Amino acid sequence: MEFQELLKNRRSIREFHERQVPLPLVKEILEDTCLAPTASNGQPCRFIIVQDRGLMKKLSDESKRNLLDDLARNPDSPMKMYADILREETFNVFYNAPCLVFVIGPSQVGSLDVDCALTVSYFMFSAASRGLGTCWIALGSNIRDKDTLNEIGVPDGCRIVAPVILGYPSGIPEASPRHEPDIVRIIS
Repeated sequence: MEFQELLKNRRSIREFHERQVPLPLVKEILEDTCLAPTASNGQPCRFIIVQDRGLMKKLSDESKRNLLDDLARNPDSPMKMYADILREETFNVFYNAPCLVFVIGPSQVGSLDVDCALTVSYFMFSAASRGLGTCWIALGSNIRDKDTLNEIGVPDGCRIVAPVILGYPSGIPEASPRHEPDIVRIIS
């Protein structure tokens, strides 16, 4: 796929075939992500691959519980738009995807969020170039239970920045409308 075509055709996918993504393929995609630029070439991003759907459901349930607790403490949170769906027992924040990749890194790295965002964009384009679908699931980053964090392998001093689901798309949604660049000013 040509680069421009890849840019125009990548979509956030939330519906997948049951078929598991082979681990060697996931690792190939992760190799591509390591080409992403990071501040001072610090390369702080680390990855946790979850292909156990039972564990993904457990992680989804914990994220939902924590988000609803946050909403109870702060009812005016922008997250209130998700309140109803978070209360649905059958809703899985990871959309029952066959694979979940947590992009994590050391909490003390000041550029961690930006470094991980760049890394995730490389992950998404690499996956799309191989016919796979992805979606960054911000709702799934609310894992706080120490035992659960240990179970999935998040080291002390690290935090989850980006949970990304991965799988074979069962369909490709239409492109969302995009606007032209909003150039505030040109100084020459």
